[in-house]
Amino acid sequence: MLCEELMTKDPKCCAPTDTAVRVARMMKIEDVGSLPVCSNTESRRLIGIVTDRDLCLEIVAEGRDPNRATIELCMTRDPITCRIDEDVETALERMEANQVRRIPVVDRFGMLAGIIAQADIATRARSPQRTAEVVEEISRPSAGSV
Repeated sequence: MLCEELMTKDPKCCAPTDTAVRVARMMKIEDVGSLPVCSNTESRRLIGIVTDRDLCLEIVAEGRDPNRATIELCMTRDPITCRIDEDVETALERMEANQVRRIPVVDRFGMLAGIIAQADIATRARSPQRTAEVVEEISRPSAGSV
């Protein structure tokens, strides 16, 4: 199975200059916990990813004004990705190795094509055993965490 078959196609994305409030509202409307960050929403060249946790820890907990703070302050730059034509197993291995719950899918030019989330694996993957392994590995506490 290719990443293209498992991914959510054309996910919403934000720009690094979007405010934390705008992005949090987008996440609420779309009912998602992360958004890919693209250089601009027209070109969709992937440059990062931002999660609800990023917003909470880097904007709210730091006392920044969410109406003025931009996503470039808290986004993860150069996120782990997979290509649209790669095998899903490659994406799963990258998710496990990097303990990420979501992985953007890009085309050969680095343009955002989709995203694969842990939920996609749980609901669409054909192997319950492999799904369980991925979820377990992604959820394993990293060294030094409490």
